[in-house]
Amino acid sequence: MISLHRVWSISLKERTKFLRWRAFRPKTTDMMSPKASRHLALHVFVAVVLCFISCMSALRASAQDIANATGASASPISVQLSPQLFATMCALDAAGFGANSNTLDSSPLETDIQARMLQLKGPATVALRRFYSQHQHADPNETLAPYMSFALVVGPPPQLRFMVSHDELPPAVLFIDGFSDVLRDFYSEAQIDHEWATAEPQMEQEANRLADPLRQIVLQSTVYLREILDPEQGRTFTVIPAMLVGPRVDFRNVGNHYIVVVGTRTVLPLEDIRHAFLHFLLDPEVLAYQPAISMRRALLGIAARAPQLPYSYQDDFVGLFDECLVRAVELKLRKLPPAPLETSLAANDRTGFILVRPIYEQLAVFEKSQASMRIYMPDLIRSINVAREEKRLQSVQFAPAGEQIQSGGIGGEGVSANAVGEAVLNNALIRGDRQIAMQDAAGAAATFQSILDQHPNLPRALYGLALASLLQNQGQKAEEIFEKLVEPAAPNSKEAPPSPDILAWSHIYLGRMHDIGGDRDVALNEYRAALSVNGAPEAARAAAQQGIDSPYRAPAASQKQ
Repeated sequence: MISLHRVWSISLKERTKFLRWRAFRPKTTDMMSPKASRHLALHVFVAVVLCFISCMSALRASAQDIANATGASASPISVQLSPQLFATMCALDAAGFGANSNTLDSSPLETDIQARMLQLKGPATVALRRFYSQHQHADPNETLAPYMSFALVVGPPPQLRFMVSHDELPPAVLFIDGFSDVLRDFYSEAQIDHEWATAEPQMEQEANRLADPLRQIVLQSTVYLREILDPEQGRTFTVIPAMLVGPRVDFRNVGNHYIVVVGTRTVLPLEDIRHAFLHFLLDPEVLAYQPAISMRRALLGIAARAPQLPYSYQDDFVGLFDECLVRAVELKLRKLPPAPLETSLAANDRTGFILVRPIYEQLAVFEKSQASMRIYMPDLIRSINVAREEKRLQSVQFAPAGEQIQSGGIGGEGVSANAVGEAVLNNALIRGDRQIAMQDAAGAAATFQSILDQHPNLPRALYGLALASLLQNQGQKAEEIFEKLVEPAAPNSKEAPPSPDILAWSHIYLGRMHDIGGDRDVALNEYRAALSVNGAPEAARAAAQQGIDSPYRAPAASQKQ
């Protein structure tokens, strides 16, 4: 099932505005003689291996801007760090976006950085928050998208200069025109260079962890497709491990540069990275044959009737063909047993990716042909028989919008009913967290209460409501909720327990409330309970220790109220 945080930013149809046409196109689609085919296959295989060795020798490059990656001597495949993306995410955290992250998905360092960003109060931070509020969407992913694109087209801080002309900027970046000046001022005021110096060693570890799996993905994919990675073409594929973006995989392309941003997580999203890399390899091949593919467009009318087919494919047959080709190659690379294979093929049919099955079947012929995919593409396209597929699809029942489909884990954009429900809930929690960060107590209280109406006793919503109550000076209500959160679970309870961060901070807030009320002994018990929480974040442990060392005193502004 697709990760809720994966973002495929633009469709293939939109991508044609940025990709340059490949200089080489086969002038004939006639089949070669067996001898010539074997001769070509040998040369292709040797070239693939030599190219792979050349590219992989430079895979782990130091952080550099994308423009430098287009040189002939640079590897087209790399893992890089991005201080400009880090600076952008620090700014979003300071504006309130980062407060939406579930801290269970964050490292202690990320949690500490987010806490420091939210506490900033300088004039550049105020200007940043004003800019953010003026460019905010209801959907957090829509809010994040232009900032992510921005970070991929600017050079390193503190200059943060665009690497392309204003006319060449992606449309999403134009939506936040002027952000570079705002970020430059914030970077200086917040001393983000110091934050980066702290975060860089952890990011280096993530980059090293990604390098070997990426080598395997590149080798497996290029050898199967018999494709040659030519640095002279100026196309690059870059994986950027990123802090503060949550457990997401964000795939974008800027011109000829394909970039995969990978949030820090325990399990590497290798299937997502492979999916993106296959698009990097296959998109130009598909775009080179748009007219031939479009001749089979009659099948789009059938696919578009599938309720679960993503909207971006419903009027883009070339894009649908491209995605189905990637999925079919993924199935080949996974080498599934017959039963799971049929499950995956059926799932693709039922969700509208109706070309996966015929392409998968034709790939068996490709494997015997000894030609590269670049050479074989016309034969693959011709193999799609419209009349035969129309007849086959008469017996396929498309899955309703709310039905969960077992797809076997293939990358893509089909969303199950459970995923939709989780996304709606997560978006509501994100909205409430953002309202807390922006001091909108009434709005946050309403948001979290509406969540609790649908999900009673959900710890994250209870915790958010308690914080909103504190902001509204409803201390008694907040105390009752915090007490509920720290209560031991009843035997055989089916309710989810609060996460370590929520549990620890609930104890800390209770301790502070007792300190303000003059009950120091009870307060100390709460601080000690917070320290005893297994997995409590470092920021919470520091706050608890501070409460033990000296009684908490409410800020002067709060005492006047």
